[in-house]
Amino acid sequence: MKNILLVEDDNNLGFVIKDNLKLNGYKIYLCKDGQIGLKTFNEKSIDICLLDVMLPKQDGFSLAKDIRKMNDSVPIIFLTAKAMIEDKTIGFEVGADDYLTKPFNMDELLLRINAVLKRAEISKAPQANGFQLGSLFFDDLNYKLIGLETKKLTKKEAEILKILCIEKNKVIEREIILKKVWGDDSYFNGRSLDVFITKLRKYLQDEESVSIENIHGIGFSLKD
Repeated sequence: MKNILLVEDDNNLGFVIKDNLKLNGYKIYLCKDGQIGLKTFNEKSIDICLLDVMLPKQDGFSLAKDIRKMNDSVPIIFLTAKAMIEDKTIGFEVGADDYLTKPFNMDELLLRINAVLKRAEISKAPQANGFQLGSLFFDDLNYKLIGLETKKLTKKEAEILKILCIEKNKVIEREIILKKVWGDDSYFNGRSLDVFITKLRKYLQDEESVSIENIHGIGFSLKD
């Protein structure tokens, strides 16, 4: 069963879409504004996002940008009454995979969803093999750093390290890590992140080629 994030502020349309998709075997998380949509995306395992553009609190384009900061591969389809070419252009520029203009036929929506999910499965880079960090192997599925000795990581340690590994040698903003791992970028979670980074550095301290660098005022970068 695939999980769909549906962000739509029109109650009637939202429930019609939700009911139809449920009948076709999908699990639907229906949200009525962009902020709740982002929170739900952080908390749930989402396979595809269906976003309206004109949303309260946070519009669909801005929501898509925030989702893309945390996940650059989850499919996004815009469902909107806005049919201007420039609006479609903005939608694709912020990372949309498809764009469906209201009113639309439910059969067409289902075909679009199936097509986008199929493309995503084909292009998805497998992460099951883990990551090599110097002489260490990071088994992200089982939260282990394997070398001469095996170090069992906590779930949050593994989540943070995986984010850094996926974007190895790139700068990752603190806010992205915080929202991905904790769900928000509050001050107290920020302090916790610093503690976890210190622990990860300790685990990697014997690997001369590997380091987690602090980019002042921005975030962190895993160098290897």
